[in-house]
Amino acid sequence: MNKKVITTVIVLAVIVLGGYLLLGNSPSSYQSQSSAQNQDSTGQTSTDNQTASSQTEQQPANEQSQAEPQKKENVVTYTDNGYFPSTITIKSGDTVTWKNQSSNSMWTASAVHPSHTLYSGTSLDAHCPDTANTAFDECAGVEPGGSWSFTFKKKGAWKYHNHLSPGDIGTVIVQ
Repeated sequence: MNKKVITTVIVLAVIVLGGYLLLGNSPSSYQSQSSAQNQDSTGQTSTDNQTASSQTEQQPANEQSQAEPQKKENVVTYTDNGYFPSTITIKSGDTVTWKNQSSNSMWTASAVHPSHTLYSGTSLDAHCPDTANTAFDECAGVEPGGSWSFTFKKKGAWKYHNHLSPGDIGTVIVQ
């Protein structure tokens, strides 16, 4: 009798999670969200989840480097609680680095799970391995302590997920 109850609970959990992933993360929810964002007087787009800690400025080492424009480091940390910050705003041509500080492997990939087609328009099978670095797909898991970087060349709001834990999601807004 206990086995039937446990089996029923597991089946219901799988159905609910599957429904969430199919309905809550549908392709229509991955479309650009720029119209729902606020612009300040400088024209910069802001989101509620964006934090200053996601983009830290590197300090120049000497006076010579002070004359050069300061470059921002765009970092998203993956923990056992998911991606932080969950939304990051960058400029086209900028690189984002995902650092795995969780206790499990991380496989960051463009939405929609499991095909990863949103950014590149090609399926997981078609773009992995991504030798040209154009698909916004890690194409393999990165162990705890590792990292992965991707340079965004297309403007828009790009949803992503951890392919190994599809409920962990985030967004990169490229201006």
